[in-house]
Amino acid sequence: MDKRELRIDYFIWRGSFPSGYENLCRKAIQASGKAYSVYSEFSVGAAVLLANGEMVSGNNQENVAYPSGICAERTALFYAGATFPGVSVEALAIAACFEGKLCEKAVSPCGACRQVMSEMIRRYKQDFDVIMVGGKETVVVKASDLLPFSFAI
Repeated sequence: MDKRELRIDYFIWRGSFPSGYENLCRKAIQASGKAYSVYSEFSVGAAVLLANGEMVSGNNQENVAYPSGICAERTALFYAGATFPGVSVEALAIAACFEGKLCEKAVSPCGACRQVMSEMIRRYKQDFDVIMVGGKETVVVKASDLLPFSFAI
């Protein structure tokens, strides 16, 4: 048996946004306010910073026929890919609110969103920061660290 260890580095900002990402974090929070989350009251917003300087956002869109809805992260990433094909992702900010209030702790993306992030890394051959915004803490990690054993062919 050949035992291996997996280690990730991440950063935590308490009560503030990471330097240089303030606007992206605010855009994610604003996007959460526009989510269609009438069933869960869990509103998520995401904002993507692209290599060309453009920022796009998205939010979760629920559907009574669960799982026909879509997460904020995938909405924003797919919108970025459709609107700016060939332009890589620099950073993705995620903010979640429950019952209209920003969650105190940072909320991490689901497995499906992590797999889409992994595909974006492969597509553009570039990793990017994922900024998980919370009311008391903001966590920053590399997208590749969120799903180290992602599906690939």
